[in-house]
Amino acid sequence: MKQGALSVPSFRRLATAWTFSNFGDSALYLTLAIWVKDLTGSDASAGLVFLFLGLPAFLAPLAGHLADLFPRRRLVSIANLIAAGVVMILVLVDDASDVWIIYAVTFVYGWLTYVTSACGSGLVKDLVPAEHLAGANGLLTTIDQGLRLVSPLVGAALYATFGGIAIASLTAGSLIIAAVVVATIRIVETGPTPPDQRSSFTSEFTAGLRHIRQTTGLAQFTLWVAIATAITGFANTSIFAAIDQGLDRPSEFFAVVASVQGVGSIIGGITSAILISRLTERTTMTVGLLLLSAGVSTIAGSSTILLLAGAIAAGLAIPWIYVSFATLLQRLTPSQLQGRVSSATNMAFNAPQTAGTAIGAALIAVLDYRILVAATAIVLATSSLFVFRTTTPDTDATDETGETRPHDSIPGPLPGRSAR
Repeated sequence: MKQGALSVPSFRRLATAWTFSNFGDSALYLTLAIWVKDLTGSDASAGLVFLFLGLPAFLAPLAGHLADLFPRRRLVSIANLIAAGVVMILVLVDDASDVWIIYAVTFVYGWLTYVTSACGSGLVKDLVPAEHLAGANGLLTTIDQGLRLVSPLVGAALYATFGGIAIASLTAGSLIIAAVVVATIRIVETGPTPPDQRSSFTSEFTAGLRHIRQTTGLAQFTLWVAIATAITGFANTSIFAAIDQGLDRPSEFFAVVASVQGVGSIIGGITSAILISRLTERTTMTVGLLLLSAGVSTIAGSSTILLLAGAIAAGLAIPWIYVSFATLLQRLTPSQLQGRVSSATNMAFNAPQTAGTAIGAALIAVLDYRILVAATAIVLATSSLFVFRTTTPDTDATDETGETRPHDSIPGPLPGRSAR
């Protein structure tokens, strides 16, 4: 492990900060929905928490623009401190008439996570040698998935015992620690483009999207992974019907499925760098999409063991897909564009998935859930085929001088993921 990303002391600090901030995130999100449910007694009102959490995806390009305008280490620390202050506004919540405060805090907090995520992409690239990017992204994904198994339980228990103010304080404290740790990172950052060399605001604001469109293969990879992400919204709505109708189990069994998938995701995060080093990013994405298709298809069955096996497969596949994509994206993007390109892809993935979930929720009222599962599996398998057929770029991004330089390629078989 010392020969990988963790051999870089500054990256170890970044991973530590990532752990604290993600712990606060995971503990907060689920608890906010529970809090709204307790205040209002309404499932719909509780569900709106996730809507307000998803809406900031449409403002992700603004977050990326900020990440490329200012020193990223400082911006991450400031954003975390602001987020801590925003979360503490929750102490004003007293009864159902104050639910709007929870929605407002959720929206602002959600957007600030896009700021830190956009900064994180550039920080990782500046901190870690190119050959260790996959390992760095895989480690951060593993931390994220591991915390999702633990911190929601901690947050829910804290909320049940001491109330919402306690969970707000826990999250704010975690963010403050993360801000302090990030501030101590030693890094030589690639500076933003000097003001006298910048284009118009519109041109600078859309530079991330233009880079994706103009880079060989990158637009195709983004398109097919975005389609795959969107269609998983159907699976998100089908799983509850499968548990009820297919397995004849109570809805609480979803927690078991989620935990099993989380274990698979931890293993997927740990193994993603190894797989990428042997298969390349493109092939790892292909394998991940095929495995996700197979995992999702088990939702249509009536076997508990098969469904849990499918959950493990899906858990493995998701990090393989997104760590591969993130590594390819970092490798093919110049440092000055990391924030804008990262935010553009975040919007390309998160917004369609939100729409896919909404469409799936509408369709499941009139269609058998097995039809939605079959459609999901087919689209995922088709996406894997197109990803595999996409030409992998042979050169890295154009550097600051305007010259194209060879990429530090990750070896293929034998011959050759905020700081939040």
